Amino acid sequence: MDSGIEGTLSKFANTTKLCGAISSLEGRDAMQRDLDRLERWARGNLMKFNQAKCKVLHVGRGNPKPKSRLGLYGRID
Repeated sequence: MDSGIEGTLSKFANTTKLCGAISSLEGRDAMQRDLDRLERWARGNLMKFNQAKCKVLHVGRGNPKPKSRLGLYGRID
């Protein structure tokens, strides 16, 4: 699951957290690549993430709040 992940990945029981600082378009793209890698890993292992429980925590003053997605259609707000 961790292979190729650029951000920080935390796992405990049935909870997975992906963390990273996004201060540029490159950072946003890196986070999206990590989400795509996690989704591919889940599909390859016949698992799936509960998209209803997937959340994004935007921190910081003036944060542009970039949009992310998990899977083909699952936007995370």
